[in-house]
Amino acid sequence: MIAPPHRHRSLFLSDLHLGARGCRAERILAFLQAHEASDIYLVGDILDLWHPPLPHWTPTHDAILALLWQRMRQGTRLHYLTGNHDAAMRKGRGTRGRRVAILTETVHVAADGRRYLVLHGDICDRRLLRWHGLTRIGSRLDWLLRNLDARLQQLRPPLRPRRRSLIEALLAGVDAALGLGSASEIRLIERARRAGCDGVICGHFHKPALHDRHGLTYANCGDWLDSFTALAEDAHGRLSLLQAAAAPAPAAKFGPHLPLEARA
Repeated sequence: MIAPPHRHRSLFLSDLHLGARGCRAERILAFLQAHEASDIYLVGDILDLWHPPLPHWTPTHDAILALLWQRMRQGTRLHYLTGNHDAAMRKGRGTRGRRVAILTETVHVAADGRRYLVLHGDICDRRLLRWHGLTRIGSRLDWLLRNLDARLQQLRPPLRPRRRSLIEALLAGVDAALGLGSASEIRLIERARRAGCDGVICGHFHKPALHDRHGLTYANCGDWLDSFTALAEDAHGRLSLLQAAAAPAPAAKFGPHLPLEARA
């Protein structure tokens, strides 16, 4: 018997990169099947529109979109925050349907009354990284390396579930290096402070986090290429990071919640 989904007040996921070679669609689908919420925030880079020559798309990707559509029909409110990889969606920003909104940023009011600025986070990149020519080159190199890695995996014995290939480890290291330091976190916190909010919820940096070291709450959803994490809000307004299991089988099981409450 399949266990019913774990219920949250709100869920925040970012950087699914649907269409990119590195996307782990089966993990995303298993996670969404295991968790549901009244409000789901997709915090940017959900669709990856930069990867040539054609999107890497499978029936599992279709199943993810179908499940989200089903949840909306059942009453879930879906909030789509655009990122740099799906910036083309910004042409429809401000669009609000009955159950879905396409936005560049919004404010989420938690159950305890705390207000969080929700946005992807690329707007606070260093100037060089905001140059789309450079980031598009990086995106294409990522696609080429992951495509090469997929072909090499067909030639070598399968890796243990928790072990990365050399190429995967290299790409994860590059992401970590680009997100090194706290300058971007501080810029995002200052943006939330100017908006009169108690914290910020973002993605973009592929580096899950939940802390209040800068005076307000900084919460990063992580990503679904390397970290496989999401943020959840419970009925009392508390935030926590959810960590997906390393290698979900068809009947996926997930590791325990990793509570990192925003309060000291």
